[in-house]
Amino acid sequence: MATLLIVKTGDAFAEVISRHGDFEELFQQQLAPALDEKTSLWVFDAQRETTLPSLAGLSGIVITGSHSMVSDSEPWSEALKPWLQQALAEDVPLLGVCYGHQLMAAAFGGRSDYHPAGRESGTLEVDLTDAGRNDPLLGSLPPRFRAHLTHAQAVVEKPAEAQVLACNSHDPHQALRYGPRQWSVQFHPEFTAPVMRAYLERQRTALSDQGDDPEKLLADVTDTPHASSLLRRFAELV
Repeated sequence: MATLLIVKTGDAFAEVISRHGDFEELFQQQLAPALDEKTSLWVFDAQRETTLPSLAGLSGIVITGSHSMVSDSEPWSEALKPWLQQALAEDVPLLGVCYGHQLMAAAFGGRSDYHPAGRESGTLEVDLTDAGRNDPLLGSLPPRFRAHLTHAQAVVEKPAEAQVLACNSHDPHQALRYGPRQWSVQFHPEFTAPVMRAYLERQRTALSDQGDDPEKLLADVTDTPHASSLLRRFAELV
């Protein structure tokens, strides 16, 4: 039996976990219905487990978001970089999300750090590039779609060989492709509208301090079926 591995890189806020589930559970809820009977889901907690899983037998890898920062270069995070490089070299399908997006870009020769314009949070529009419209994973999405976002860091320099698949006015690197079956996205396809609202409630002060309107951001939260479909599409491809 093949295994689709979820690499858990952090924990959600306590109130999110109690009401909606932790990061890995949000992914499981989206991925499980798309898997066939020959593929199982397995979770590896990168912050708490020290032995990295063997790549043999993995049908794909999904890397979650985190409240940690890639630029802090924590030992558990740095240990993932050569493992991801090996996965890319062996053409293991990869999908990084938020922290996973920034970690993959840093592992493959780019740089991730604090975004100079500050935090991006809310249900916001994302545009596919020409490459994105023709991509086997993102090409199934509309040219412009809404997605849930919450991040202070971003991919500030993409790897030289990476293709930009999606962007918006805040971030030119909303989605990247590194190889035939290796992608990462800054937005959160695993988030639901209630989870997005919970994050905005937590960030009220920080968002106000940088000139955003938390009430408007909360009012603009909607379901994001197109962005969410990305996880099912990834499961189908691998």
